[in-house]
Order: sequence, then C-alpha cells, then structure tokens
Amino acid sequence: MKILITGSNGMLGHDLIDVLNDKHELILTTSSSLDITDKEYVINFIKENNPDMVINSAAYTNVDGCEENVDLAFAVNGDGPRNLALGCKEVGCPLLHVSTDYVFNGKITRPLLEDDEIGPNSVYGKSKLEGEIAIQEILDKFFIVRTAWLYGVNGGNFPKTMLELAKNHPEITVVTDEVGCPTYTLDLAKAIGELIETDYYGIYHVTNSDSCSWFDFAKYIFEVAEVDVKVVPVTAAEFARPAPRPSYSVLDNKKWIEKGFKPLRSYKEAIKEYINIIK
Repeated sequence: MKILITGSNGMLGHDLIDVLNDKHELILTTSSSLDITDKEYVINFIKENNPDMVINSAAYTNVDGCEENVDLAFAVNGDGPRNLALGCKEVGCPLLHVSTDYVFNGKITRPLLEDDEIGPNSVYGKSKLEGEIAIQEILDKFFIVRTAWLYGVNGGNFPKTMLELAKNHPEITVVTDEVGCPTYTLDLAKAIGELIETDYYGIYHVTNSDSCSWFDFAKYIFEVAEVDVKVVPVTAAEFARPAPRPSYSVLDNKKWIEKGFKPLRSYKEAIKEYINIIK
C-alpha cells in the first residue's frame, strides 16, 4: 500500500516508519511539510499523492499546554482530522486516526469499552473528541484507535522523565490516584500495522495489557532500571496541574481481541525492553 503518515517525526511516527517501511510505500509528512490545519492544502496534498491509506499520528499532545492554547488545540486535534477525512473522502481511501483515553471523564471505574459514555474534562480531551466526531461524520471507512500513556524511544515521556529526575533527586513524588495503561509506541505501531491490513473499520481501544497508577508505574520503572530512589505517593489534587486528568482510564481492548487480534503484551514486559534500549 501507499500510506501517507502525518506526524512522522513524532514518537509514534518514528515507530510507524520502522514497522511499515519494509512492506509499504510511505509518504512521510511533518507539520512543516503538511499543516493539517490548512484545509485546502490538505485536500490538494492528498489528491496529488493519492494514497491507499492515511495514518494520522499528528496531534497537539501537551495536555497542560492545551488549556492555555485552546485555539491551537482545536485546530490541530479537531480541524486537522476533519481536513484529513475530507481529503480521504476525495480519493476514497481509509483514514486511521490515533486518539486518546482523555475522551472519557474517568468516573467509570471498570475497563472502558469503545461505546462507553464519553465526556472529556480537559481541552485536550475535548479537542481530540471533536476530531473523532468529524471523522465519523465524513467517512464510512475509518479506524479510530484510542490509546493511552504513550512512551517510546523518540521523544519525551514519563519513563524518561522519571529516570532523569532520579539522577539528581533522592525522592520523587508521583500521583497515585490516576490509573491507566502504559503503552509502548513500538507495540502500538505493530498493532496499527495489523489493523490497516483489514477492513474492520470502527473505533478500537489498543493499549498494552494490564494497568497501574502512575505511582506504581514509576516504582516499577526504577525496579527494572535498578535505580535506588524513594517514590512518594501524592494525590492528583496535591499535585496541581492546569489540566484535569481522568482518574481512571483503563481501556478495555475487547473489540480488538474479538476481531481476532492478539492482545498486546503486558506493560511490564514492554517497559523492560524499552529500558534496555534507552539505558
């Protein structure tokens, strides 16, 4: 297939290239070569390149930054996917869009299904939901992949931050009342590579298996990396940040498994591999 990838220089984008490069012809774009907020340019770009598939891994993912830059958040996370969907409609190709657990409000305390009630609390979540809705209104052939707590080799993320902080701090405070599914971008990229080979269109939750709090995740990271640092639990209320986070956003990968795909490995296995790579 000829696949157009947006955000190809991002954390997930890098892994998508590694996973898809041998099997597919890739058209790689970044925000400088394809501004997804520019409707006419996006549509013309897609028409000119005539891809068989578009994968949108571009997003404004600074959750706290979105609270301060509301227009930018909705332009990139809402208008961007809409413009890509319009372009895909012109050439008749599917769109795979990467979305987030932040479209949920965190009040449901069991693993979340694709059709559970949504209700984002943050600007980031609201802007990402706007993108999801636009795609569903415009296209019949789409994959929306909701994922969570991403980390990868290329880019800043929670494990890297923890390991950096531990170099100069004997004690680190980490939020203990937010629970989710840490997900390795390489594993997610491989899953996306499987999904685009099918016509199983719709919304999917795709994360590494098992769940934990940020506090538990931090402790496990240090255990695997053999770093001696004291991790102190705090509540989200104590660790004040501009954007509210869902307190519980474990995504149930039920639909993914029902379609015959293998569950992604445990986050505990994935983080071991990741730490070995970055050490």
